[in-house]
Amino acid sequence: CRVEAWPNGPDKPSEEVQVVCGAPNARTGLVGVFAAPGTHVPGTGVDLKPGIIRGVESNGMLCSERELMVSEDHDGIIDLPEDAPMGVRYIDYADLNDPVIEIAITPNRPDALGVAGVARDLAARGLGKVITKPVEEIAGTFPSPISVTIEPDVQEKDCPVFAGRYIRGVKNGPSPAWLQQRLHAIGLRPISALVDVTNYVSLDLGRPLHVFDAGTLKNKTLTMRRARDGEDFMALVEKEYKLDSEMTVIGDGDTAEALAGVMGGLESSCTEETTEVFLEVALFDPVSVATTGRKLQMESDARYRFERGVDPESAEWGAEVAARLIQEFCGGDVSAPVRAGSMPVWQRDIELRNDRVATLGGVEVPADRQAEILEALGFTVERLNGKMSAAAPSWRPDIGGEADLVEEITRIHGFDRIAPVSLGRDAALPSVAITPEQRRASNVRRTLAACGLDEAVTWSFMGRAQAELFGGELPETLVLANPISSELDAMRPSILGNLLLAAGRNADRGFADVGLFELGPAYQDATPDGQQLVAAGVRHGNADNAHWSGKARVADALDAKADALAAIEAAGAPSSNVQVSRDAPDWYHPGRSGALRLGKNVLAYFGEIHPAVLRGLDVRGPAIGFEVFLDNMPPRKDKGSSRPALHLASLQPVRRDFAFLVNADVQAGDLLRAARGADRDVITDVALFDVYEGKNMEAGKKSLAIQATLQPTEATFTDAEIEDISAKIVAAVEKATDGALRG
Repeated sequence: CRVEAWPNGPDKPSEEVQVVCGAPNARTGLVGVFAAPGTHVPGTGVDLKPGIIRGVESNGMLCSERELMVSEDHDGIIDLPEDAPMGVRYIDYADLNDPVIEIAITPNRPDALGVAGVARDLAARGLGKVITKPVEEIAGTFPSPISVTIEPDVQEKDCPVFAGRYIRGVKNGPSPAWLQQRLHAIGLRPISALVDVTNYVSLDLGRPLHVFDAGTLKNKTLTMRRARDGEDFMALVEKEYKLDSEMTVIGDGDTAEALAGVMGGLESSCTEETTEVFLEVALFDPVSVATTGRKLQMESDARYRFERGVDPESAEWGAEVAARLIQEFCGGDVSAPVRAGSMPVWQRDIELRNDRVATLGGVEVPADRQAEILEALGFTVERLNGKMSAAAPSWRPDIGGEADLVEEITRIHGFDRIAPVSLGRDAALPSVAITPEQRRASNVRRTLAACGLDEAVTWSFMGRAQAELFGGELPETLVLANPISSELDAMRPSILGNLLLAAGRNADRGFADVGLFELGPAYQDATPDGQQLVAAGVRHGNADNAHWSGKARVADALDAKADALAAIEAAGAPSSNVQVSRDAPDWYHPGRSGALRLGKNVLAYFGEIHPAVLRGLDVRGPAIGFEVFLDNMPPRKDKGSSRPALHLASLQPVRRDFAFLVNADVQAGDLLRAARGADRDVITDVALFDVYEGKNMEAGKKSLAIQATLQPTEATFTDAEIEDISAKIVAAVEKATDGALRG
């Protein structure tokens, strides 16, 4: 079609533009809304360009209401009256050019979910004056044929007040244009006068309401009750839901007609044929509404407001406001009100000391101005000596203490008036940002990664049955009261369990050779001292893969020991002084594990994981692990930031081998430590290179062979000096192990 358009405004000459349009209501002589090339269409997000449609050139488009985001109507293009002025902007013609302000509401301010609440705040700030019209009760002309009741347990927990009014002789139809325009402006689609009234009161005054088509109600009593397990509910969104006994419904006999505080039912919804309605207003517990909505994954404007809290006094005036609007738009007679339950006690008197705004809020506000601000926000203020008592209004459930009053005063007075003050410094230079403990953890993390382990981050909890594999029965203080999963119901006593489970999942997916580590807390009890910072790691599968030069090697306890010693060294502990003992916990293999100690202080456990533990975790073994207790590390001695000078010996070292006959229960570590301590100035290294037990060896004995490295510093050793050092080594070992040098 060819379109006569004024792309440059009504005062410019018109021009004929060719536009391809497939709308079903397109016709000759239609006056519509034209968008020229270069126009951004908000409903589609497209910037218009000239194009070819079905082989025909098209320049621009004729728009529907949905494309202009005026409504959801997309059945055809906009069809305007023939006398509509040409060349003007459609938003000016349709009076849609009001500014739109988006306000982000925090969960603690339910009063701001209505226009009246926002207006009250603006007026308190000095922007205009809020006008609150008095709500006059409508005199009922007849008793309501429908009564309301609340089951006792529901009234106690979920719904303290349930009220309503019956209206007969109504004529439902479109709501007035001004009301439709206001709903359009905030993105709501007008439905009918009865429904639009409830939406308007909710958005204007923050009071959700619901109207039932009274002609569809079979009983004469609406009951606020618990739903039955498995009860069906057909919601307004034309979707059926299964309810449970923890949900509250408004029931008509055995039928759930509304999900309390969330959404009404389809069967009792108002239509064009509705002639009698019941207007419901109630108070609902926010937690109950939120729980129901989350279980059913059901969103609504009513739920959004009820789960944040509505003004309890609105249970008194909400039905009056809505009934008056329904009577104005739809006619009809209003019954006397019906009510069940009682108004909860919401009144709160809060004391405010005059100096607290300065000491807590950081800004000086005169006492008279403090009282003026609170009164503008709806508080009732009584002045006392040096303090005031403020009665919180019913619509402010977030006000609970003196600090809340200070926040309100400073907010209205202006946060920008709080003078910026720099924090004082104890010294000219800023303090160190990273503590020694943080630096230690970072060093350990980098070292374990350099050892070929991948860092993992797992939950701080695990299954109770799995947790008890690491130390036996858990204390009840470590069992979670509200776990995120039944499989994660206890705080972990060891990080190894989570790492082994992760290694097992990798193995099940074809990654059998894996090494993982984690730095995090492990828990022995619920006290602060019962939480330890641990660096733990596991290796599952092969330590060395198969190669042409050799076979694959399964990770063993010595690999775990090497990882633990590397972590101890990175933590700044003297690893050369560490002693090895065999008292590892029960979750390690009893013959292939150990502990690393400094005296009585346990620094780490290492070894092969016990097969029974692996079976309990459903992980195919073998696997090794280690646990390094960073909180047990001795404090690092600060020797300055510079490195010591490098000393390189210019003389050739001398190596001597010794074989000692010792009791079978003597640990090689004790022998090595004794040999190394014979002369620390000269003996730079001692290593074990052979262990022999068996044939030609005395029962209960074994042979330990070591190699000692002797490093001269001033001059090459003479034979006598070497013999003297060797004698010291033999004497030290014999004294420490009760052994003897083999002949």
